[in-house]
Amino acid sequence: MVETRAPERATNKGPGRLLIAVYIIFAIAATSRAGLQIATKFDEAPVAYLLSALAALIYIVAAVGLARAGHTGRRVALACCSVELVGVVGVGILSLADRALFPDETVWSGFGSGYGYVPLVLPVLGLYWLWRTRHDA
Repeated sequence: MVETRAPERATNKGPGRLLIAVYIIFAIAATSRAGLQIATKFDEAPVAYLLSALAALIYIVAAVGLARAGHTGRRVALACCSVELVGVVGVGILSLADRALFPDETVWSGFGSGYGYVPLVLPVLGLYWLWRTRHDA
């Protein structure tokens, strides 16, 4: 007997388009910030600036994964949103516990407070959207 499942709903339709747009905006913002910081003052806070570059890369890959909408795209987006959530919570806690660890802010410092806490909310929304658009078992 062949088991059939309902098809997955596309992650790039409806509210998913808005989510992808926000990821693209944050990819541009984080890339610009990290690029400028790395080019002009890398020696002041290399870890912070490299974390911002990592955040930018994750935003780019997450946007692509959500936009592709297939099985592979969903897995990529799931991995990115998960890493992003762990990163923003981890860096958020560390940046508040010991300010010396990050002499300059990263995208994820203070749980993304410099960006209106969107970096904290974005992976939660991404994970929720991936869950919401999953196939019905």
